[in-house]
Amino acid sequence: MSKRLHNPLLTNIFIIIGVLLATGCTAKTAKPPKDMDTFKTKTGKTVTIHPIKHASMGITFDQLEIQIDPVIKATPPETDYTKMPKADLIIITHEHYDHLDADAVADLSKSTTIIVTNQSSAEILGKGEVMANGDSLTPVAGVTLHAVPAYNTTPGHLQFHPKGRDNGFIMELDGLRLYIAGDTEDIEEMANVKDIDVAFLPCNQPYTMTPEQLRRAADMVKPRVLYPYHYGNTPVDEMVKAMEGSGIEVRIRDFQ
Repeated sequence: MSKRLHNPLLTNIFIIIGVLLATGCTAKTAKPPKDMDTFKTKTGKTVTIHPIKHASMGITFDQLEIQIDPVIKATPPETDYTKMPKADLIIITHEHYDHLDADAVADLSKSTTIIVTNQSSAEILGKGEVMANGDSLTPVAGVTLHAVPAYNTTPGHLQFHPKGRDNGFIMELDGLRLYIAGDTEDIEEMANVKDIDVAFLPCNQPYTMTPEQLRRAADMVKPRVLYPYHYGNTPVDEMVKAMEGSGIEVRIRDFQ
């Protein structure tokens, strides 16, 4: 009979591996997924932006979970919000199917979740804090929202997003200012959107902007960082080319 060598170190390693496999645990990494970007507020707090798809994104700030225009199936790929943290705040720009999804709202909601949206979306959901263009609100401590206009101006497109119905939002997080434009063209009111650190501007036809309009909008807003979003079938290289020479940092993420 052959002798079996006993190595205590190897034995312990095998035991640990067996426990991990049995419990379904996996090793965790401190490195955030590549799609997440982080920014610092004026007092050094971290704001993490998680692009999801199309016009949907998650924002984490000071232990607050914020979701913007969450949808499950309206735009591919299907998103499983049950695997994400429950939201403290859900912001919905308007009622179109690719921005308002009651099932996504339900999956993300807990008893204390606050929903902020426009009048028509609140009527569809049967709940929500209503903001109209020009309103300001602090829905949760540390987060201030300013609702700004978002609408179409091109003849033949005015019915998509009529003036006065939908919102864009300026979000203030401890001095960091984000502009989430919603579905809009390069409207004149953008000249009043000031001191923006991070902007999300839509670029797809016929519903929002062309790459040329994207550039004009960016020139008005002058953000430090620009994320083109809600860009549908717009070629990425066309958006990048339109922004050349602007002096604005353009970050392309999966907002198709």
